[in-house]
Amino acid sequence: MNVKYDENGLVPAIIQNEKMRTVLMLGYMNEEALNKTLETKRVTFYSRSKQRLWTKGESSGNYLNLVSIKNDCDEDTLLIQVNPVGPTCHKGTETCWGETEKDIIDYLEDTIENRLTGSDDKSYVKSLANEGINKIAQKVGEEAVETVIESTRGDFKPDLFLNESADLLFHYLILLQAKGYKLEDVKGILEKRRK
Repeated sequence: MNVKYDENGLVPAIIQNEKMRTVLMLGYMNEEALNKTLETKRVTFYSRSKQRLWTKGESSGNYLNLVSIKNDCDEDTLLIQVNPVGPTCHKGTETCWGETEKDIIDYLEDTIENRLTGSDDKSYVKSLANEGINKIAQKVGEEAVETVIESTRGDFKPDLFLNESADLLFHYLILLQAKGYKLEDVKGILEKRRK
C-alpha cells in the first residue's frame, strides 16, 4: 500500500465501525504505527502529544480490532474499518463526537425505510414490497413456520434456528414498515401491558 505521509511523517486515519458504518474517531499514524496495526490487528496510532506509539485500548481495554484499511484516491488519508471493543472515546462515548451508534435493529429499520422509499427496484426489500402487502405477510408466515420447524427438530441445530429467527425478524420489520409502523410502536404496546 502506497501512503503519502505529511512533512512530519504522519497520515490521518479515519476510524469507522465496520458493521454500523459510524465514524468513531480520527487519529494519526506514522509508518511504524501502520505496520504495528497490520501486524497485531489492533489499531495503533502515533500520539503527537506524547511523541510515541499508542495502541487504542492499551489502558482501557477498549481496543479497535482491525477489519480493513483503505487508502483514499490521493493516498494521503486512511479509512480503517474496525470492530470496536467498548466505547471509542476516552470520555466514555461510542464516538469522539459524543454520538451513540445505532443498534442493529435501528440500522435495519433505517435500511428498510430507505429501500422502501428509494428508487432501487433491484433491492430485495423493494421487490418484495412491489409484490404487495399480501406477499410480505405471506413471507412473514413462511419464516415463522420455518422458525417453528427448526425449534422442534429432533436434531436441534442452534445455527439453523437462529438464522431462521433472524429471517423472521427481518421480514416482520418489513411488514411493520409497509403498514406504517416501526418496532418502537410494538414496544409501546408491550410497555402499556407491563403496567
